[in-house]
Amino acid sequence: MRKIIFILIPIGILLSSFKKELPNPEKKTHEISSVAISTEERLLEQVKVIKQFINNNPKYNTELAFFIDMRIMSGKNRFIVYDLKKDTIVDQGLVAHGLGSETGNAGELKFSNTNSSLCTSLGKYYIGKEYVGKFGKAFKLYGLDPTNNNAFARSIVLHKYSFVPYEQQDKAICHSFGCPMVNEIYYDRIEKLVDNSKRNIILDIYY
Repeated sequence: MRKIIFILIPIGILLSSFKKELPNPEKKTHEISSVAISTEERLLEQVKVIKQFINNNPKYNTELAFFIDMRIMSGKNRFIVYDLKKDTIVDQGLVAHGLGSETGNAGELKFSNTNSSLCTSLGKYYIGKEYVGKFGKAFKLYGLDPTNNNAFARSIVLHKYSFVPYEQQDKAICHSFGCPMVNEIYYDRIEKLVDNSKRNIILDIYY
């Protein structure tokens, strides 16, 4: 089994959309409206939720979790690999959302758990077994919430796609059919983490 070595980079350098280093997510935060809440505050709130969930369900990986913030435009890094022990972002990349999630209004998305909707579904997933399909090696996803519990039936999986850019850009990227779809280079790094994890890793998609 190959060892994965993390190089921890300060938040302010690693995540360009974050303007300051993330505070300790265990500290109590002030009440903030959903409109005004910042990117880092949204992430920290989700980290707290996932930590609590994993504490109650120790069969999942307690060291790493994946987060996707759907309020960040698709041309910017919004797929986050987070170290739950050190409270540090260790990697990030672009990820496509479902074609059906487009509303026609810039910056606004919709979400669905319905078959054939082509929408992204919000909620907690665990990353399951690998398989080889149309896009090569991919990982099955299992929804853990009422908002995404049809993920397996809908064939929602974590996979790579050559047309997803690696570098950030100021315009939207291509769409998936509802799957979290990432660049091939970024996928290679995620793949190693999943393959080397003894427990299923949680993926949390939030808005």
